[in-house]
Amino acid sequence: MVEGTEASGLPRGPGEREVVNTRILVERFDNGLILIAEPMGWLESAAFSLVAPGGYACDPVDRPGLANFTCEMVQRGCGPRNSRQLVDDLERLGVDWSASVSHAHANFGAAMLADHIEPALAIFADLVRRPRFPAEQLEDARQVCLQEVRAVEDDLYTRVIQELRRRQYPDPYGRSRQGSKESVAAVTLEDVQNFFTQNYHPDGAILSVAGKINWDALVRSVERLFGDWSPRPAAAWRETPPQRGYEHLAHASSQTHIGIACESVPYSHPDYFRARAAVGVLSDGMSSRFFTEVRENRGLSYAVWATNASTQRYGAVLCYAGTGADRAQQTLDVMLAELTNLKAGILPEELNRVKVRIKSGLVMQQESSPARAASNAGEWYYLGRVQTLEEVENIIDALTVEEINAWLAENPPRDFTIVTLGSAPLTPPATAE
Repeated sequence: MVEGTEASGLPRGPGEREVVNTRILVERFDNGLILIAEPMGWLESAAFSLVAPGGYACDPVDRPGLANFTCEMVQRGCGPRNSRQLVDDLERLGVDWSASVSHAHANFGAAMLADHIEPALAIFADLVRRPRFPAEQLEDARQVCLQEVRAVEDDLYTRVIQELRRRQYPDPYGRSRQGSKESVAAVTLEDVQNFFTQNYHPDGAILSVAGKINWDALVRSVERLFGDWSPRPAAAWRETPPQRGYEHLAHASSQTHIGIACESVPYSHPDYFRARAAVGVLSDGMSSRFFTEVRENRGLSYAVWATNASTQRYGAVLCYAGTGADRAQQTLDVMLAELTNLKAGILPEELNRVKVRIKSGLVMQQESSPARAASNAGEWYYLGRVQTLEEVENIIDALTVEEINAWLAENPPRDFTIVTLGSAPLTPPATAE
């Protein structure tokens, strides 16, 4: 190992340790696992985010929802513990934990007193390496997953956003994690076991830790718990083009839910923060253009927002509004007008407000070890490195109205994907037909 070297941006081999700066430490293990640590010595707690390949982008075409089902089954006992003992051991350690799947990963997060990090990591090592998959609990897990499918059916907002993502992104990037009633009902124990074997492996896994930690002791513990985890080549995702344009989901309701998307740049793109600032002008806070024009001046919507959404390869601007059916067409028209008007540029006072809001969020992150652990894992996945808070703050400070307006002039919001849900379809612009 090469200890204490400054990160140069050059590729490093397995087993090489690097100090990105005084706050970010990285260890690359021979099997592909990446360990990231951010010491926060003023805390008495520690948190980690463990992400393993096995997100819903890996679902077989005939088994949507299998990644989510597998994540549920993984939590029903691991190593020497049955499902009850697993919960008891985590509670005995005072661990606040969560599990979920994203499009690329199975995500496990935990926060605890700093003294308990090693035994907590030992439990999660069993979770991602040695789950029991008890056959007698398969139906219980199925019912949990079916409840999630039903919950989406009842959540009209989520239905719109899921359909918007599905139509905007190439498959498998726009999939939903829940699957369908039919696909979840068809999952077998063999399906779960095969999905786990094919996807849960260290090559591509990230363990991000933040809080009060001893770096050398942490490296030794992770080596002992994960060092012999066998790598496996990741399966390639087969992309298919998205079906964009306009889609209406019929639903008898006095409300209409509107989703709008257009292309942007992913987080890894050098122009990302220019795009982020432009969308911030549109949607960050009660002084933003969406809030002011759609909600305050015209009273069209009870909820309206826009955000930058990113996968590893694709970026998009996603927008949403909830409104009454009688005001839905006007709401859609005003939102599209505000999006289109961005190409005319933003004002200095608008950029200043966005900068303050972004930096305020970064400062608040510094007080939370779970937030830092999760953020650093995401940074590594998207960038192959971790940007420090100071680095991001410097990027934000350096943004100028001139460069953002130049970027908007060359990359105006256009070619909109639109999804509506309500009693009647709306009239989209010709470009979304």
